[in-house]
Amino acid sequence: MVRFGVIGYGYWGPNIVRNLDQLEETQVLAVCDKSAASRRKVQKAYPHIRVSGDPAELIAAKDIDAIAVITPVWTHYELAKAALESGKHVFVEKPFTSTVAQAEELIELADRKNLKIMVDHTFLFTGAVRKIKQLLQDGTLGKLYYYDSTRVNLGLFQHDVNVIWDLAPHDLSIIDHLIQDTPEAIVATGQSHLNGFEDIAFITIYFPDKVIAHINVNWLSPVKVRTTLIGGEKKMLVWNDLEADEKIKIYDKGVHITSREGLYNLLVSYRSGDMWAPQVEQIEALRAELSYFANCITKDETPFNDGQSGLRVVRMLEAANESLRRRGSLVYLSPGGGPESHDHSKLSIAVANGSVITPSGEYVPQYRPVAVASPAASPKE
Repeated sequence: MVRFGVIGYGYWGPNIVRNLDQLEETQVLAVCDKSAASRRKVQKAYPHIRVSGDPAELIAAKDIDAIAVITPVWTHYELAKAALESGKHVFVEKPFTSTVAQAEELIELADRKNLKIMVDHTFLFTGAVRKIKQLLQDGTLGKLYYYDSTRVNLGLFQHDVNVIWDLAPHDLSIIDHLIQDTPEAIVATGQSHLNGFEDIAFITIYFPDKVIAHINVNWLSPVKVRTTLIGGEKKMLVWNDLEADEKIKIYDKGVHITSREGLYNLLVSYRSGDMWAPQVEQIEALRAELSYFANCITKDETPFNDGQSGLRVVRMLEAANESLRRRGSLVYLSPGGGPESHDHSKLSIAVANGSVITPSGEYVPQYRPVAVASPAASPKE
């Protein structure tokens, strides 16, 4: 059994504690939060779990095997580093860290101490994403053309990050999981209207072989939308995560082009066949994710959503914010050193402004998630 300490009991923390407390392979020994009100909630709901207002108590505890860091992103690095240095495995809420350099340091530290890192990319464990992954792998959709996501709602405005760092990690982690190629470049545009942080943004990611991904994130939408279109050469797919039953619909639609001699002699035919909704496994993704993490610790296996996965997402977030700062300039994500086409961990970043590619170690984007003072410093999702 893996014994956990949970740091952060704000918005997402209660879900972490509930699942860890119910799983047979895990046990929650302690919960930490700076808010006295949050600590009282823990004591009322879980009298058997000890509470604390000091993260250092959980990190230093000899009876705790793993720490779950469910706090604002600007706190992730220091808390995760302290936990790893204390010999504890780490589960970190998305996004992994505020910078690429921080992520790389934590990965190196975990490797050196033979400890596991898992980044909370919960959507990868949903029945919908698992089904989409299967459809791509078995060739049902054919050659992938595009991934187009709309993730918008009214709020929740954050006080320490913009809408890209708040909402886009969901889609970036899904894209990284589904598309088995290294992204080549990113373009991002957006605007801030209320609190100084961008509250609406559009991100375009270019992949090899003409694959493209687009993400629309927005805190100022009058309606909540969670819809993703995935287009392939053979079939197309619509994933509406707000649907209770038929979350995924597959359309036997497409376009076929044949050419004759001459530029204007293209023959275009459109295919419009059936639509069907495949069965999607109904599971609580977070429960499956935490169970998987516990098994990885017990069996000494590396999770697929490990620190490297989190690092790849942070790289794309940094590139998106650099493009955003330059009002939509193209930012390249180029292979740095290794011959492997899918070695995401060795990417360097450069801006397409006529200058040479800048090594990632020298890349300093204008925007970072920042530490800000808050009355209770209560963690959030």
